[in-house]
Amino acid sequence: MRQAGRYLPEYRALRSHAKNFIEFCLTPDTAIEVTLQPVRRFGMDAAILFADILLVPHSLGQKVTFVEGEGPRLEPIRDAKALAALTKSNFAATLAPVMQTIKGVRAALPPGVALIGFAGAPWTVATYMIEGEGGTDYENCRRMLWSQPQLFSTIIDRLVDATASYLIAQVNAGAEALQLFDSWAGAVPAPVFESAVIEPTARIVTAVKTLHPDIPIIGFPRAAGSHLARYAAETGVDAVGVDHMTDLAMAAAAVPKKTAVQGNLDPVLLLTGGASMEHQTRRLVTEMKGHPFVFNLGHGVLQSTPPEHVARLVDLVKAGEC
Repeated sequence: MRQAGRYLPEYRALRSHAKNFIEFCLTPDTAIEVTLQPVRRFGMDAAILFADILLVPHSLGQKVTFVEGEGPRLEPIRDAKALAALTKSNFAATLAPVMQTIKGVRAALPPGVALIGFAGAPWTVATYMIEGEGGTDYENCRRMLWSQPQLFSTIIDRLVDATASYLIAQVNAGAEALQLFDSWAGAVPAPVFESAVIEPTARIVTAVKTLHPDIPIIGFPRAAGSHLARYAAETGVDAVGVDHMTDLAMAAAAVPKKTAVQGNLDPVLLLTGGASMEHQTRRLVTEMKGHPFVFNLGHGVLQSTPPEHVARLVDLVKAGEC
């Protein structure tokens, strides 16, 4: 959950020298260093590949830029002509630096520290591709879903194919677990949650596990609410990430017993630190005893989070103080 990033001064020092964020992600030397920074500083149990979910549309040929202080901007895909311009012809070559990063990180990690690869899930990546930016109410995406269902379905199909290829390549390069981020799953209209979220995720999981049956896959359908149990049961994921708006114990009771849960400390508690953070951390760990559990946040580390709060949280969990 943004294990590396802008809350770390060593990250900001590296980022200040990069011309743009896409270049930063696709430069193995810097991406390796950024991936390793939180492992060195905090002694994490696993490293999370430093990349971005928008590398997939970028590698398909969609123009993607990042505006400082505002976030990503994409040339919107709103019709069949714009979609037809996207191609996988340079997909593998464009993403080859990510595979170099994975190999470099694996070589540098201490024994016993795993490497988690990731990608954005089709619905979430599609929202950026169609809207042209993040932080919206997804009006254009939802409009297309209802008024041009075939076009929307074709975009999802393209993303299922590209994302499966990307994740398989990550495992081939050395990733030991994978996570699919569906950060905007909560914006999907209820009648189409199956077709927009569950079914595309299941297809990706099947494609990856056909070649790598033992690779653990974590799905994170943020704000999925009442759909969480079906998501966990029907997608084939090995673990489900739970956002901080959802009661973790209820989520654990709702998913299949063999499915691990991951989560779900409020990132603002990590920002705040102190007794409140420690109390809620202990509560989560206590509640999850007896169920497969990966302690994590309910969403990403906030930019202004003091690194010493992260250090205290890691020590609290790993030292058994919970």
